[in-house]
Amino acid sequence: MSRPEHQAPPEIYYNDQQAKQYTSNNRIQEIQSQMAYRALELLNLAPDTSAYILDIGCGSGLSGEIIEEMGHIWVGMDISPAMLNVALECGVEGDLFLQDVGQGMAFRPGTFDGAISISMLQWLCNADRKSHNPKARLQRFFSTLFSSLRRGARAVFQFYPENDAQCELIMNVAMRCGFEGGMLIDYPNSRKAKKYYLCLFTGQVTGGDKQEMPRALGEDEVGEPTNISYSTERMPIRQKSREKPRKSIKDKEWVKHKKEIARIRGKKDVPLDTKYTARNRKPRF
Repeated sequence: MSRPEHQAPPEIYYNDQQAKQYTSNNRIQEIQSQMAYRALELLNLAPDTSAYILDIGCGSGLSGEIIEEMGHIWVGMDISPAMLNVALECGVEGDLFLQDVGQGMAFRPGTFDGAISISMLQWLCNADRKSHNPKARLQRFFSTLFSSLRRGARAVFQFYPENDAQCELIMNVAMRCGFEGGMLIDYPNSRKAKKYYLCLFTGQVTGGDKQEMPRALGEDEVGEPTNISYSTERMPIRQKSREKPRKSIKDKEWVKHKKEIARIRGKKDVPLDTKYTARNRKPRF
């Protein structure tokens, strides 16, 4: 089966139909959640603090939901308008940007406390147009990302490399842009559970502990793992809650909150809050 990045550019491959199918697939949701939890774990954020996280290739906001659950604030960017439209329909809390990260990012230096990316990085290694040079696009991306992260922050990329040469290209460009770190492979002996994570550091924290590469999961296991565990207490709670149908949270307070967010973002024609806000309406015949 051909890899998605070989079939079409991401903004074309993830059209309206594909974006809705991707977001509504329970299996994809579960895998995306596991990888997002793992990426946040590898960021090694300070406990009991709310961090400002950049989600690169945020898609429809599946990873953003995990970031919210962990108590952090996030900003998402993606090249697919259809994916971002689904995210808006789902009412995600993070700010969203339509952006080709291969052209770089224009955030202020030191804006973010960390960055994660799920299944995005391999797309930058593909030349979708004659003007695209994968090495140049990677360099523009990593150099602007390095600038947007605070000193000592981490960036974690889960991706699906096509071959060893692609891994080497990505690593070399990231190191040239100032990053430290390396490649981490969870469950390297498993064909299904193997996951590649690129863990990058923006230098060492002044007066803090030395940054070290985290340890991969399942290095001593042979064959397929029987279970995959992560050092987070919220994941079992999330899985348990999914056994029961979700209750609607779109009450009056939720509607007011969404209106307030829309006003802060400068949207016009936001309806005023009245006694009829979020009122249950009678069905029409």
